[in-house]
Amino acid sequence: MNQSRRRRLAVWAHASVCVAIGALGLMSGAAHAQTAQPATAAAKGAPPSIADFFRDPMMRRPKISPDGRAIAMVVSSAQHDRSALAVIELDQGGRATQVASFNDSDIARFDWVGNGRLVYTSGKDQAGKRSDYNAAGLWTVKRDGSERRQLIMTRYAQGQTGETRVISRALPYEWQFQGVPDDDSGEVIVGYGRYDARGDLTSVQLARLNVETQQRRMLDTKSPDNAILWDLDPVGEPWALRTYVENREALYFKTSDGAWTLAQEGNYVTSPTVMPLASDGRDLRLVVGRTPAGTDALYRIDPKTLKREAEPLVSLTGFDFDGEAVFDPESRRLLGLHFVSDAPNTHWFDATLKQMQANVDGALPGRINTLQCRRCLKTGRVLVTSMSDTQPEEYFFYDHAAKKLSSIGASRPWIRAADMAHVEQSRIVARDGLEIPVTVTMPSGKADGPRPAVVLVHGGPFVRGTTWGWEAEPQFLASRGYVVIEPEFRGSYGYGNQLFRAGMKQWGEGMIDDLSDALAWAVKQGWVDAKRVCIAGASYGGYATLMGLIKDPGQYRCGVSWAGVTDLDYLFSLDWSDESEAGRRYGLPALVGDRVKDAEMLRRTSPLRRAADLKAPVLLAHGYDDRRVPIDHASDFRRALDKAGHKDLEYVTYEGEGHGWRKLSTEVDFYGRMERFLAKHLQ
Repeated sequence: MNQSRRRRLAVWAHASVCVAIGALGLMSGAAHAQTAQPATAAAKGAPPSIADFFRDPMMRRPKISPDGRAIAMVVSSAQHDRSALAVIELDQGGRATQVASFNDSDIARFDWVGNGRLVYTSGKDQAGKRSDYNAAGLWTVKRDGSERRQLIMTRYAQGQTGETRVISRALPYEWQFQGVPDDDSGEVIVGYGRYDARGDLTSVQLARLNVETQQRRMLDTKSPDNAILWDLDPVGEPWALRTYVENREALYFKTSDGAWTLAQEGNYVTSPTVMPLASDGRDLRLVVGRTPAGTDALYRIDPKTLKREAEPLVSLTGFDFDGEAVFDPESRRLLGLHFVSDAPNTHWFDATLKQMQANVDGALPGRINTLQCRRCLKTGRVLVTSMSDTQPEEYFFYDHAAKKLSSIGASRPWIRAADMAHVEQSRIVARDGLEIPVTVTMPSGKADGPRPAVVLVHGGPFVRGTTWGWEAEPQFLASRGYVVIEPEFRGSYGYGNQLFRAGMKQWGEGMIDDLSDALAWAVKQGWVDAKRVCIAGASYGGYATLMGLIKDPGQYRCGVSWAGVTDLDYLFSLDWSDESEAGRRYGLPALVGDRVKDAEMLRRTSPLRRAADLKAPVLLAHGYDDRRVPIDHASDFRRALDKAGHKDLEYVTYEGEGHGWRKLSTEVDFYGRMERFLAKHLQ
């Protein structure tokens, strides 16, 4: 999902390979426990350990410097059980330096500021997926790890190692990091957020901040009121913005004279505007809008009328366009597009990059190889992220002049692709004729007959759940012998408006039926033993687990729900949830149900209100610090099951965990419980 789309949803939701460079020696001293060698049991033919699937990647999210001579990445920290920021010098024998870390937080976002400095924020880092909302602060450091300083303060102090923080000139926590223009200015883009009494964001004002002098200058001080989402060109100039007032959004484009012109208005839940994607800062403006077929496609904006052109630039059959544009920062020329269909894809318009891609694909066949280009037409150097359904991400450095591909390292070197399960994607027809995408992870090896299965339900729910590639949860379950079925049930995003809108007010009804239809299809294929199936999921997936057990008794032998919603009315009433007021007033009524008009439906489709109807064994888990789905959902449901006389509940809560697990100890404990629970009921 592109950044713009993520931010909108958050508003209302919420040749052969050469010798390795040697990044694996990154951490000084003994290897961190999370980067240990594969378990002895795995070497003897047993499946990999739980920790092997869920420990933090050794390295992740690498970014190449503009000069192509260094790579920055997040790595596992040996000192503090937290992630750290490191730099690998490509022209110095792969010399690696850890340049920043925290005692009490992870590295979240980071980027290069020119060739000499980096900026980074604090946050939590769950299996390489950053999360840094709520005053994440901002720091800068030189490429060699020297001259660290704080640029934006945090709401809560972060303990940074090896540094005396300079806070006297740091901006207050209401400022947040927005991005880095690729213009050699030494500046970053920051935004000042204004909030209402409840703490919901009402507007953002942009500024450019010099990381050396810490001087700032405001941008577009005459922009429309209530501007929250800004879109910047490659050199950091705003070209589009969106305002939000209650349930209304308005899209503005900047004209050649610097004025802001209203382009479109809409209801951000039911009739949103087109979505700005990219601009070269001149005449090229790209937006994502709906086609007559109901999918989102990439369109140009006419520079004179500021209306989108009639024919799309890129349209994908059966998928919404979800991607990002790659520009050459010097010429501003559009070089290519990265996007997702069934799997990550790239289309290069530039002939040199097409040849680079062909060379890399020839050296790494059977994989998805994504080239990261900064000033690669000038340097001839790109960073390559390579992966498949059985191979977690590996990173390479390609020098086009030398036609040389060199390994940087692997995100999870303890995972052997030969031990992993293959992933297949299909589309089925639901009982009402709607087409439903389904991802199936099949255990490796030949089966004597139908296997036990787990229907794994994604969270959200109004997001895309699966993409072809390696994922820890389904691979873990497949390693234990289970077929893993992951339906993109109605309401899922990324497959066209029909599937998305079909999920409105269908939380406990049509969305649950889609899970049953996907299971029935897998049974019909001969893959699954219909008498040995459990259902599992987190967040909305936890809710769907409980409602699936209630709505379709006898279909599942058991259920595993973690961080799950149990009462739909709680979505409106629990004030300590992080749901925005706009989300409660407009998003939830449209997508889930109106609290008054649909009260009976909300009651009927709330597991808490129907606890007496749940008979199957359940494993229920929750984090004490969950603000997205507060722990009341779990604790109240537990009491309701006890009152109903339910005798087969395993209940566990975790201190210091929020909406998802961050600690490896939690992952090992929870998935160990899940493994034993499934074995008890399915083997």
